[in-house]
Amino acid sequence: MALIPGSFYGGRQSNILDPFSLDIWDPFQDFPFTGGALSVPRSEFASDTAAVANTRIDWKETPQAHVFKADLPGLKNEEVKVEVEEGRILQISGERNKEKEEKNDRWHRVERSSGRFLRRFRLPENAKVDQVKAAMENGVLTVTVPKEEVKTPD
Repeated sequence: MALIPGSFYGGRQSNILDPFSLDIWDPFQDFPFTGGALSVPRSEFASDTAAVANTRIDWKETPQAHVFKADLPGLKNEEVKVEVEEGRILQISGERNKEKEEKNDRWHRVERSSGRFLRRFRLPENAKVDQVKAAMENGVLTVTVPKEEVKTPD
């Protein structure tokens, strides 16, 4: 495995094997966003991006259903939305709120992401989109989309 020298990325280390690594070089760092839709403060923009990148979802197919599992620690049921849009697009979204900052607090490290997240998946033709079920247990969201029964010729 080849390592890229730290000086190439401004002294930061990156995980080149993880495309969602938050430690990778950002070419837009310190870029002044002015006017229009991108006129949000840099830290707010970065936290929204981090929340999206950190929402990990597994999708497996069983003989009976498509099963999606998302790690959403600390979120309540009412903070997560599961929808089917445009016929076959499964959309999982929500928001992680920032912890309140007290005036006398002194932060040493902030790694937990906050902000909105949104993930979309195009469901296959055999999905019964009118029978989607979702359940949250111990910070893990499980979405089950039953499949049409495969009819075998007699």
